[in-house]
Amino acid sequence: MKSLVLCVLLAGIAAAQSTLTPDPAAPSVESQKPRLTIPAGTRVPLSLKQGISTKTAKEGDPVYAETAFPFVVNDRVVIPAGTYIQGKITRVRRGGHVKGRAELLVHFTSMIYPSGYTVMLGGTVENTPGAEKTTMKDSEGTIRQDSDVGKKVGSVAQGAGTGAVIGAVTGGGKGAGIGAGVGGLAGLAIGMLSRGADVMLTPGTSIEMEIQRDVTVDPSRISARREVIVRD
Repeated sequence: MKSLVLCVLLAGIAAAQSTLTPDPAAPSVESQKPRLTIPAGTRVPLSLKQGISTKTAKEGDPVYAETAFPFVVNDRVVIPAGTYIQGKITRVRRGGHVKGRAELLVHFTSMIYPSGYTVMLGGTVENTPGAEKTTMKDSEGTIRQDSDVGKKVGSVAQGAGTGAVIGAVTGGGKGAGIGAGVGGLAGLAIGMLSRGADVMLTPGTSIEMEIQRDVTVDPSRISARREVIVRD
């Protein structure tokens, strides 16, 4: 009789343990949640929240932007307008005195939804439609300032012309030639001493971010609006 009772107790304990212990093969509640994927290659228009200049920027400086338009996947908004995008400057180069243009490289690292939901991402600058006199250098997203060689040549020409006028007034025809040479050298010196133009991105500049890898988001956490606290 005692053996029978012991067997019943052991069977009950085993059944309870099997009920309490999760089956490792069973899918978790987290994995059963619906998910949406933002595919790699997606381009998202942004508005820059702060100014950036290669004159003052340093590697590691933070970059803040905001989505300017909602992005939709399968008739569902997956990135609402007003979502914050955070990144950092990973390379800065100023324009050279003789050659070499100013360059700026930015990588985006996270996306903060209006609800506060934060998603990590890998993003680069694909285009800068709101920035003047800049072009994209490579697939990494390097922003490069347009060449200002013509401006420096103009400085040399202007110096030569001014020198020629002064020489003509002070020494006649011969003086004009000497003055042009001196003025040209002065203009050349100014051009060589001055740096090339810096990349300048002002607050509100329109830029286009390209997402480099698939980003999976929880649709239940992206629709809430950012709370605005009004104080009297």
